[in-house]
Amino acid sequence: MDVLPDRLTQIRHHLYRHGTTGIHDLARVVNASLATIRRDLQRLEEQGVVVRTHGGAAIAESAGFEAGFATRENRGLEAKRAIADAAFAGLRPGSTVFLDAGTTVLQLARRLRLTPMKLTIFSNSIAIADTLTGVEDIQLVLLGGRLRHENRCVVGPLARQAIEGLWFDRLYLGASAIQPDGAIATPDSDEAALNAAMLARSGERILLADSSKFGCHSTYRVGTLDQIGQVHTDTGLSADWTQRLRQMNLALHLVAAAASRPAEENRR
Repeated sequence: MDVLPDRLTQIRHHLYRHGTTGIHDLARVVNASLATIRRDLQRLEEQGVVVRTHGGAAIAESAGFEAGFATRENRGLEAKRAIADAAFAGLRPGSTVFLDAGTTVLQLARRLRLTPMKLTIFSNSIAIADTLTGVEDIQLVLLGGRLRHENRCVVGPLARQAIEGLWFDRLYLGASAIQPDGAIATPDSDEAALNAAMLARSGERILLADSSKFGCHSTYRVGTLDQIGQVHTDTGLSADWTQRLRQMNLALHLVAAAASRPAEENRR
């Protein structure tokens, strides 16, 4: 029999998936009194997991993000969180994982913070390092190199050199654009070169990208979809792209942002 999550876990997961929520709604979701919810939120706030708002609460976010990064991070947030939630189910304890600096991948790190597991995680993302610092059971390794302020990540020759001596069981890769020719692309040349090195040094390669990224263009090529084993995106993906990904025999996971459970289909 499945063990039901405890009340604090239910609250954390609800806030993660649905954003700022009033205490009356939280009380209804977890079947608890308002007084109990207030005590729970105080405890979660003390742990740094949530921030209380007037009449409710929200998941705590890292401070100090650049405005441009924060804008990209929050664009299509419900879809990104649903994608991350589905991708989380594929993580295996004891494995070595690379999380790149994409904003959808960042949501996977935030999901992992809610339900930690024993992992070794490499990343070039300062935002992910902020999110996972001090999380139980996670051994976190941040690459060194040039700081790319626009994406709060580390890039450049030093970061690429470090990756060349490593191997990752899984890579979770974001994308600025998936071009009509099937190329994965980004606006920064150093980031593109680093992402290409990640692909070359990873066993399983998983793309996390909301549907708005498909059919777009960016300047520098990272790789191609035929280098990817799995794609996690949302049900807003066009029929043409859905058919193309199926024909490439990718494991395609489609999630509905508003649904409590992802609708998944696997095609190989």
